[in-house]
Amino acid sequence: MTFQPRAAARRLFVGCVLQLGLIAILAPNAGADKLVDPGAVAPEHRDAAEKRRAEQLKLFQCSKKADEAKVLRRDRSAFVNECLDK
Repeated sequence: MTFQPRAAARRLFVGCVLQLGLIAILAPNAGADKLVDPGAVAPEHRDAAEKRRAEQLKLFQCSKKADEAKVLRRDRSAFVNECLDK
């Protein structure tokens, strides 16, 4: 057998394309935080879980307000922070 650079390059290219496709499919779900379920945590951590869930709900509501107001991406964090402070 002889070394075939074209075949090796093709395998490398196909492997990279498949990996990038997998990343593109899984990336949108990577940052998604699920709402904390206070009933699913140990009783000693339930208070903290309830506080975190309240924070998550408020953040979700502020993000929804930003979407409805069609806030530009560059201004979104300031809008959400101001909404959270209210």
